[in-house]
Amino acid sequence: MTTVPPKSTVMHASWIPMLPKHLDDVVAVADLVHQDYPEEREIFAERLALFPEGCFVARDSGPAGAVVGYALSHPGIIMQPPPLNCLLGTLPTVPDCLYLHDVALLRTAQGLGLGRSLVRRLSQLAKARAMGPLALTAVNSSVRYWHGHGFDIIEPTPALAAKLRSYSEDAAYMVCALDG
Repeated sequence: MTTVPPKSTVMHASWIPMLPKHLDDVVAVADLVHQDYPEEREIFAERLALFPEGCFVARDSGPAGAVVGYALSHPGIIMQPPPLNCLLGTLPTVPDCLYLHDVALLRTAQGLGLGRSLVRRLSQLAKARAMGPLALTAVNSSVRYWHGHGFDIIEPTPALAAKLRSYSEDAAYMVCALDG
């Protein structure tokens, strides 16, 4: 695993395509950031294998090039997010959204504009693939953060509400409509 740089050394980071060689770093970041939402390494590997164009790592621009975050997205169906720590098997043949399965940034990488650049990048991908809006399940009290990036809470159906509770009591399903 790449050494996590101290906050004072992370001045800039950027998203690059995730590769299989990044999986150990991704799991290490997930273990730090999402302790209450553990997922097996196979989940990350499957998302990368199924939809590599929607998977990224945030790398520190310093000499070590440490992985300071990651993002996993894949084609999905509105109001039908996958359960936590569950393999997909296949992607939907007719997706109607690009689902942000997981976004995690170490504290050292927060405040660098990575969230905004990620939403922009994924919006472009969704438009290019005619997938519809972006969707995600907000956890860790992140609703306000995602709302600031254009996402709105969608009132869940009873089935979706039950699935959201499996994440946490404050989990919310959110969608970001794409312009033009």
